[in-house]
Amino acid sequence: MLKLAVFDFDSTLMDGETIDFFAEELGIGEKVAYITEEAMSGRLDFFESLQQRVSLLKGLDYSVVTKISQNLPYMKGAIETIAELKSRGMTVVCFSGGFRSATTYAKDLLGFDADFANILHEKDGKLTGFVGGDMMFSSSKGDMIQRLQKILGVTREETLVCGDGANDLSMFAHAGTRVAFCAREILQKEANIIINEKDLRLILPEI
Repeated sequence: MLKLAVFDFDSTLMDGETIDFFAEELGIGEKVAYITEEAMSGRLDFFESLQQRVSLLKGLDYSVVTKISQNLPYMKGAIETIAELKSRGMTVVCFSGGFRSATTYAKDLLGFDADFANILHEKDGKLTGFVGGDMMFSSSKGDMIQRLQKILGVTREETLVCGDGANDLSMFAHAGTRVAFCAREILQKEANIIINEKDLRLILPEI
């Protein structure tokens, strides 16, 4: 029986990439989106790509970050899927290589139990181009899921993970149920459930 469900945020619980929305405000959407795609497809180291992309956001007003973070388009079926998993007694958590400005706000709206993500550094109301937090490396999700499993007393077989990109691979290694959601090929190869339509409810009949 499944006891723990861990979802990625960008392009999984949310329809898009938070950092790409920020970049559009500065007129560098295409540039940042290209780096994001390279990282999510496994062609670029996640840590390096994160540093590179965040550095390009330097100077963006933090009020804009907050506004965008609180107006993101959530994935179809996210609320219903999380509610159903919790009704089955599961703990539902969000891991994001993105930012807590978005995930912590989404937590109450979507209904998951906790979020682990990164924090954009701001000073005097503007982004400094620096970032820190829980999910900085390609290995971060794998490290964190093992810690959670130990704290909650949950086994690999009792764990479901769901994501779309290469930085989800490390958590896929520690879960019995692995959902690739509208995912890059690199992740689909490691999945045992593949969903290619943007509706998270399609997971439910599979588990």
